Amino acid sequence: MREYGDVPKLSIIICTYNRAPLLIKTLQSLLKLDHLEQAEIIVVDNCSKDDTEACVKKFIGKHGADVDIRYMMEPMQGLSAARNTGILASKSPLIAFLDDDAIPCQRWITTIVSTFESKPEVMAMGGKIAPIFESKRPDWLIKPFELPYTIVDLGSRIKEYPKQLHPCGANMAMRKLVFDISLFPLDLGRKGDSLLSGEETWLFGQIQKEGHSILYHPEMAVDHFVPAARLTEDWIMRRYYSQGISNAMKSEGLKGKLLLVGKTAAKLVYILADSILSRSKGRRLLNKCRLESIRGTLHMILNRERHSAAG
Repeated sequence: MREYGDVPKLSIIICTYNRAPLLIKTLQSLLKLDHLEQAEIIVVDNCSKDDTEACVKKFIGKHGADVDIRYMMEPMQGLSAARNTGILASKSPLIAFLDDDAIPCQRWITTIVSTFESKPEVMAMGGKIAPIFESKRPDWLIKPFELPYTIVDLGSRIKEYPKQLHPCGANMAMRKLVFDISLFPLDLGRKGDSLLSGEETWLFGQIQKEGHSILYHPEMAVDHFVPAARLTEDWIMRRYYSQGISNAMKSEGLKGKLLLVGKTAAKLVYILADSILSRSKGRRLLNKCRLESIRGTLHMILNRERHSAAG
């Protein structure tokens, strides 16, 4: 443990909702990390209805003398609200987010801290995310579906994230001063069992607008649980539909709306052309999912127009 008053080098924020057994596995995995004494752990319970609070407090009772860990309750439903609570409570100038079902590699903390210390130009970073499938990987889960399932492998070289990509919430870290720009937007991101997203894309977009560097580091690696309930065609189609809604919610002003409509039209033309050539089950499902994304986008745009007209 650190001496009283010492500031941790890293604040690890784990937001959770109704997944106590998985959360405890994640917390237990942290005990095996190198240099855990450099970090504080903040568990933010997003008003779970299971025994999350009791399980975390039992863990703290057992390990709290050796590990800097706190439990917090955030009653406002939503992942963005929970993350913001953790950010505001954090003590370190470096913040890492870990999903409540992710298992970090042994050098996870070391990699994050040493990278930020040696590269002052880097404002945020992420790394590999390997799946732990609860059931057999479906034959339709082709490469384009990996990102919606938070499966990330950009190779074994440290590099800037390619255009249109950024760290995923299951495994991301940033300097706390990033949040001087803004906290996570409360209208985007998961709320309860909904599949809305977009809050991470929005935040990393703000970081990039400021001209800051976002780094991919292959040694910042985690294993991430994928439950059997999500390995269905119905779930992935709902995931794409929700992504379409999230895309529309991120568009701002007339220019943003027109740009989104143009991108959606171009996407539709591509899907129709690709559907003619698609032979595999995975490719056919991908095009159906892309159409669901368009449907979600159009649904959100039309609803906004109706509300504007009514107002």
